[in-house]
Formats: sequence, C-alpha cells, structure tokens
Amino acid sequence: MNKLFMAAGLTMLMGTSAMAQQIGVSVARFDDNGLTVMRNGMTAHEEMLDGVSLQIEDATDDVAKQLDQINNFIASGVDAIIVNAVDTNATEAMSNAAAAAGVPLVYVNRQPVNMDTLPEGQAFVASNEIESGTLAAFQMCRQLRAEGKSGGATAYMLMGQLSNQAAVQRSKDFHDVIGMDMCNFITLIDEQTANWSRDEANDLMTNWISSGEPFDAVFGNNDEMALGAIQAMKAAGISMDDVVVGGVDATSDALLSMQAGEMDVTVFQDLAGQGAGSIDTAIALINGEEVDQTVFIPFKLVTPDNIGDFLQ
Repeated sequence: MNKLFMAAGLTMLMGTSAMAQQIGVSVARFDDNGLTVMRNGMTAHEEMLDGVSLQIEDATDDVAKQLDQINNFIASGVDAIIVNAVDTNATEAMSNAAAAAGVPLVYVNRQPVNMDTLPEGQAFVASNEIESGTLAAFQMCRQLRAEGKSGGATAYMLMGQLSNQAAVQRSKDFHDVIGMDMCNFITLIDEQTANWSRDEANDLMTNWISSGEPFDAVFGNNDEMALGAIQAMKAAGISMDDVVVGGVDATSDALLSMQAGEMDVTVFQDLAGQGAGSIDTAIALINGEEVDQTVFIPFKLVTPDNIGDFLQ
C-alpha cells in the first residue's frame, strides 16, 4: 500500500513537472542598468507565478551569441522564448528560427526590424519610443524658454547604439521637436553615439567641452549617457544650473542626480513592467490565447516637480 501511494505521488510530481512552462530569455547585456531593472522585473514576476521557470542568458552585446542562445533554447525544448535584442536589425533570423520550430517568441524593450511581418505566435512588449524622446525633448524646450533662452540656444545629443531602434527613434524625436515652431530656437551643435554607456558619454562630452563651443542643453538617448555627460561637465567646472540635461529611463541613479539638482528631465520607462509583461505575453502564447502583437506600456515624464511619484 505504501509503495502504491509513493508511486502515485511520484506520478503526480512528474506530471506537475511536465506541465511547468519553461521560458528561455536572452538579454542583450546584463551590465546595463536599465536592462537589469527589466531582468529583475522578470525574476520578481516569475516568483509570483506557479509552474513557470525562466532560463535567463546574457548575450554580452554579441549578435551571434544571442542567435546561438535562441537555437539552444529551441533545441532544449523550451515552451517559449523572450528576446531583448542586441541588434534590432538582426531579429528576422531569430523570428524565422522560432517560427520554424513552432516556439512562441516575444521581443521585449527593443523593437524588432521585422515588426510589420512578425509570424503568428510572436509579439513585442515595450513602450512607444515616439513618446520617450518627444516627452524629454519638449520638456527641455519648455525649460530653456522659461530660462529666457528662446532667442537662441545650442545643444548636444548623445545617441545610443545606431543599430538599435530605440536610439534611432529617440534621436528622431529630438530632431522633430526642435523642428517645431515653439522649439526651433534650439540649434544642435553635434550628435554622436556613446553606445548607451556612461563612460563613453563622459569621454565624448569631455571632447565636446574641450572644443570651447558654448552650449545650453544636453540630451541623452538614455540616463546612463546623460549621467556620463554630467560627470564630464562637473569635472570641467561647469555649473549644472547653466545647462538643461535630459535622459530617458528614470533609473535610480538618474533620480538621485535629479534630486541633487543635476539632471533636469527624464522619462520613466517601466522596464520592470515590460519584463513582467513579456512573461505574461509568452504564457498567453503558450496557452494558445489571442494576443495583441504589440503591447505598449506608457512612458511618463519625470521632472523635479513630480519626482516624488517615482522615488519608490
């Protein structure tokens, strides 16, 4: 009788294990602050779900490595795959591999180049990048006008990786805003990529400062680059009261910088929410549920006036 009971128990456990949903996750890079928030949102959400197991891999900004990870996920028999793309121009091969194997695929945070032709069983979870750069740039324009610089102001822009759709869109947003009648008093002196990196942005800003060209504003495609620019300006003895600095993501470091009177504008991207949303979308696809192919989580403008809403 005991043996029969134990056998039945083992059968139940095996059945439960077999029903567990295995999701492979490939993240562009673990050492990116914003993507760490997203990844932590995934693991926190996983803990709240029964029968869901994540295998999260670091692609270390290597496209070939990321594609290998996806192929390995497929070979190991995962139920779904989530991808935060290293290069958004390289996603078609990923989509094709997953579709051929019949494995649901969810892109998160970075929009795939083949968004308009995603196969059935694939989706994209992120925030609408048109909002991010536009919100930040327009607020910077308003602040410059409020500071009496509507007669003419100059700016620098730090761009993310040019292979990344978010960097391209946020840069376009800035150009679109300063092309508006209300904001066309702003002249862009230069724009270069600092690859989302605080250190690279510090070096680039140092070079711009050394040129001696006066400037009134700096826009970073993300907070990390904006913070790097702030470091360079402080090292050069530039008062942060004299420069309007904007970024995107509302990371904890950016909020601390804003509290210190350094960063003026950022945009809250609910990266943890994107991470959790990508898991929910993957589970829905596994279960054969109907899913919107694009799931947008709204951006929110953050300034010193409302920073208290985001500190927690």
